[in-house]
Amino acid sequence: MTEGRSADRRRGGPVANAVRDHLDDVDAEVVRHLLADARTPNNAVARAVGVAPSTALARTAALRERGVLVGARAQVDPARVGLGLRALVSVRLGTHDAADMQAFVARLSSLPGVVDVFFLAGRDDYLVHLLAPSSDALRELVLEHLSSHPLVQHTETSLVFEHRPGTDLLGLGAAPPPGTPR
Repeated sequence: MTEGRSADRRRGGPVANAVRDHLDDVDAEVVRHLLADARTPNNAVARAVGVAPSTALARTAALRERGVLVGARAQVDPARVGLGLRALVSVRLGTHDAADMQAFVARLSSLPGVVDVFFLAGRDDYLVHLLAPSSDALRELVLEHLSSHPLVQHTETSLVFEHRPGTDLLGLGAAPPPGTPR
């Protein structure tokens, strides 16, 4: 193994290196802790990162101003609100007129149960992440809003048996539980 690859591995690999090219260590730590829990109070972030509360506050504000931190949102457990079925639907269009595609995606992303719409390179044009209360509701959503759409040439639905979100988005190591010092 070359020294470059060894150093790369110690630093967390290409994802972490790319993040470090854009964030210094303090900013990266602030982001890491806010990713673990966006509701972490500033003084707890400061304590965990090892800086003064005023520094943590200024760093967080600067990260927002730079567009690194773009918001915080509540997460809902889909199963607890009756949306226990998760699916990924690949969509291939028959035509690729830009205006038609934009209208299709705008309509699609506004439908209830649509979590994400990804525009892809490759054979399929879109991957749609859906939530539904039942297989009948999923079938109806796919048939009424995807398969029957005049632009759509082909769909393929995959049921998701289990979903586990990533815990180390930036390759910086998972943050300790909120309130735990560094």
